[in-house]
Amino acid sequence: MDLGPYTGSFSQGEREASVPPGARVYAIGDSHGCIAQLRALREAILEDSAEAEPAGAGAERRVVVYLGDYIDRGPDSRGLIDLLIEEPLPGFESVHLMGNHDRFMIRFLEGRDDPAMWAMNGGEATWLSYGVDGMVPRGTPDPAIWLRAELVYRVPQEHVAFLSGLRLSHVEGDYLFVHAGIRPGVALEEQDPEDLLWIRDQFLESNADHGKVVVHGHSPSHQPELRANRIGIDTGACYGGPLTALVLEGTERRFLQV
Repeated sequence: MDLGPYTGSFSQGEREASVPPGARVYAIGDSHGCIAQLRALREAILEDSAEAEPAGAGAERRVVVYLGDYIDRGPDSRGLIDLLIEEPLPGFESVHLMGNHDRFMIRFLEGRDDPAMWAMNGGEATWLSYGVDGMVPRGTPDPAIWLRAELVYRVPQEHVAFLSGLRLSHVEGDYLFVHAGIRPGVALEEQDPEDLLWIRDQFLESNADHGKVVVHGHSPSHQPELRANRIGIDTGACYGGPLTALVLEGTERRFLQV
């Protein structure tokens, strides 16, 4: 579903925010293992791109930015990562950002975190997608070690490399793309990775000019959130809501949803 253009103003100083000339950018919110919705949204992006480029006179660059949280809660985390690795959108530059859930997984596989917090945040859905049901054999002295060993055995090295290589941020013109947000009042180059992955209220409630319009996920809402300094596009796909893409070209901005 195309929600149509947003007609409000996003200003950067005395001018409207824009992406670089010749670029069309699609940013996709948190997908959380919802592979059917992601497939459908990617098809919608391909159709939208084709419709926007009659007779081949379209954007010189087409970019798709995934805002992270590819795993947990939804039905097929493993399949969704396979999709991103094996089937990049043809004709698009792909940018994969890291979400806090993705970091849960890589840190656990590396032996740096206990699984309890991950489990509390939907990690069991990811374990199941890799064939690990979390039922620790009776008499196991350390369940965390057992679970880590099972996942290390079952998670393909390509997935480990993908997760380890995820970026924390991406810039296109006047837009900064991150998973969660940024800490107001801190220079972009000095942001703490913890904030980029986790921040909520201090960022969401701020009216500060961040120097860029921040496009983010992480904090779900029923519809995209449009503010002068940020655009939130996590619309709760894993909770039964739509999966949303923001489309940016020049100073235009609009949304696609499935």
